[in-house]
Amino acid sequence: MSEVLDALVIGAGPAGLGVSYFLKQEGRNHQVLDRGRIGETWRTQRWNSFRLNSPTIRSILPGDAYEGPDPWGAITHHEFVAYLEGYAERHCLPVITQTPAIELTKDDGLFRVATARGALLARNVVIATGDQNRQVRPPGSADLPIAIHQVDSSAYRIAADLENGAVLVVGSGQSGGQIAEDLALAGRTVLLATSRNGRWVRHYRGGNTLNWLTLSGFFDVPRRELVLPSGKLQARALAGATHTISLQSLSARGVVLLGRFRGVENGSLIFGDELDDNIRFADEASANAKRLIDEYIERAGLDAPPAEDDPAEMVEPRLPDPPIRSIDWNASRVRSVVWCTGFTGDFSWVRLPGALDAAGQPVHEDGVGAIPGLFFAGLDFGSTRKSGTIPAIAEEAARLVDRLVGQA
Repeated sequence: MSEVLDALVIGAGPAGLGVSYFLKQEGRNHQVLDRGRIGETWRTQRWNSFRLNSPTIRSILPGDAYEGPDPWGAITHHEFVAYLEGYAERHCLPVITQTPAIELTKDDGLFRVATARGALLARNVVIATGDQNRQVRPPGSADLPIAIHQVDSSAYRIAADLENGAVLVVGSGQSGGQIAEDLALAGRTVLLATSRNGRWVRHYRGGNTLNWLTLSGFFDVPRRELVLPSGKLQARALAGATHTISLQSLSARGVVLLGRFRGVENGSLIFGDELDDNIRFADEASANAKRLIDEYIERAGLDAPPAEDDPAEMVEPRLPDPPIRSIDWNASRVRSVVWCTGFTGDFSWVRLPGALDAAGQPVHEDGVGAIPGLFFAGLDFGSTRKSGTIPAIAEEAARLVDRLVGQA
């Protein structure tokens, strides 16, 4: 194509649409490109009962204001997709759907994105596909017997789709905790291989916990302060969308709690001895979050209700006695495994030397790439603890577009 765009945004999810909104406000000639439909990941990588963890009033994109009857509710992913479609239409955003980016290169100062419909040229490129679109499984997954059906959390939809028999859920973060509960409510026998994840109650002192944490500045902590000595980032805390989910409350529903999944040996599934530590870590994370909220309420001089106990945290855990370290998958009738073990980004189509690190992930500082004119939007923990969530989009998309316009 002969036209040279000021910017090309790749990804028509919430991050990409937010960037497009500000580009349009700046009068920049741009297009938004998506491999599928608007909000494709939200359509195809969520289970049937999925609801957004962020309250509705904080799930609004830039330029919009919430005017509905339930600001602190949790909408379904179907409702969110409809919102994204309406958002693009209301703000007349230039979205091209069903057009995957095949290859991104740069020549003579211009970026070139190859697609099946031809090439697009742009002075700037904003990659807004995020880095949570390719599921990660532990190495031990390859050793599971072929008779065990394996599915990633992004492909799980409903309990009835899984094989008859017990289900092992691996990972107790947000996806693992919510899917384990979904399976238990459907009457399935569920085993949960826990991990080191925090926990937040849904409501505290008369308000939504995520809102309290937002107001207190908890989510504004920069990425550099969140990196663990191992170089990794602590996984996000387990938070139920409509109510609190704890390891204790899951065990009360009949979910069998286990330590970390270690692999397969001699036909048995092997688990570590971290269960007590994982429960304790989640309890401490919840207590710490409450303390931060208490301190904020006192500092701000707010008249908030006193602290209250949450039933999900008061129930006594029902733990296997003795602890389970191995399971004969055949005798236990485990027939399905749901991997809730995290994601990474697929940037294999980016052919720009220096744009990605040795692991194939973006080299950037607060979303500004190492190559002039290249930007990344919607990266998990990209700038702060809030990055990668919907409430971060308005602030981060505006800042990114300011940088793009400033260097143009």
